Formats: sequence, C-alpha cells, structure tokens
Amino acid sequence: MPVIESSAAVLILWAVIGYGLGSVPFGMVVTKAFGLGNLREIGSGNIGTTNVLRTGSKAAAALTLLLDGGKGAAAVLLARFLAGEDAAQMAGLMSFLGHCFPVWLGFKGGKGVATFLGLMLALAWPVGIACCLTWLAAAAISRISSMGALVSAASGAVWAFVLGYQPVALLAVLLAAVVYNRHSANIARLRAGTEPRIGQK
Repeated sequence: MPVIESSAAVLILWAVIGYGLGSVPFGMVVTKAFGLGNLREIGSGNIGTTNVLRTGSKAAAALTLLLDGGKGAAAVLLARFLAGEDAAQMAGLMSFLGHCFPVWLGFKGGKGVATFLGLMLALAWPVGIACCLTWLAAAAISRISSMGALVSAASGAVWAFVLGYQPVALLAVLLAAVVYNRHSANIARLRAGTEPRIGQK
C-alpha cells in the first residue's frame, strides 16, 4: 500500500470518480454504435471484450479492449496528477469495481481483465507490461482466453514484488481475487475440460 497522505474526503472523492469512470459499459456502447445488437443477448451476455468478439467484429472487440483498459488507466492517471499516489490506487480499485459491478446494470458487469491491465499499466508500467505478456503467453500456450486472464491476474502481485513496486502488490492481490470470483464459471469449465478454446465455435 502507498503512504496515505490524502484526506478521507479526497480519497472518497476519487473513489466516486473512479467508480463512475469504470462503470461505463463500453462493450454495450460499442456494439450498439456498430449496429451489432444488444450485447446482453449475445453469447454469454457479458459486457467485456471476449463477448464483443462473439459478434464477429474484431474492430468492435479491439475498441472495447482499449476503452475498458483506458478507463482504468484514466482513473489512475487523473488521480495521481491531481491528488497523489494513494488517490491513484483508490481510483484504480474503484474503476475496476465499477466495471465489474456497475450500478447502471444492476451490478452485473464485466470480468475486469482489460480494466485490470489498463490500471496496472498506469500504476506501474513495468508490472503492467509483465502482466500483459503473461496473459499473451498463457493464452497462446493454452489457447484458452480465460486461462490467460487467470494466470495474468495471479501474476500481478508477483511481478510487483519482483520488479520493485511493492506498494502495488496488495492492490494486485485484491484485483486478482475479484478476477477469480468473476471467472468462477470459467474455472468450473476449466476443471471439467469444457472451456472453449480461442477461435472455437
């Protein structure tokens, strides 16, 4: 954890701002803008990149990935610039929770992977890059998107310690715990050997 230097009021303010940024359901916005229909009625009904890809539009999926990652990064960078490192971590955490549990969608949001990667890149870019590469490696080896997400999330705290960003490690653990919770159905399918592989219909 970073040294707490901001007042409680400032931290609460950035918690609210972070949550607001994170709760924007870009997957739904993008699919509607592309004329691809209601994302809740497509595939798994999830609002994240993987489900947007099921619409058949790689452009829409790529844009969703950038926007979902970008909102986490934006929350961190704005809070860091205007308040400090403690506010940046608070804003990052709440942007992540806003994505996973948006009030506008009855607290049924995405699984948080893109937002996790975006805010980690903003908090400590070497750790963020290591997490991204870990996702790519795990997904490439297993050919399973959720496996890449789970391994990447679990690696966050490890990379934070190895690369000398210890104040980020506790936040990484909290984020990983939520990612694993949001992937409970995927984990069950992985155990059963029924989780679909990348590109599989």
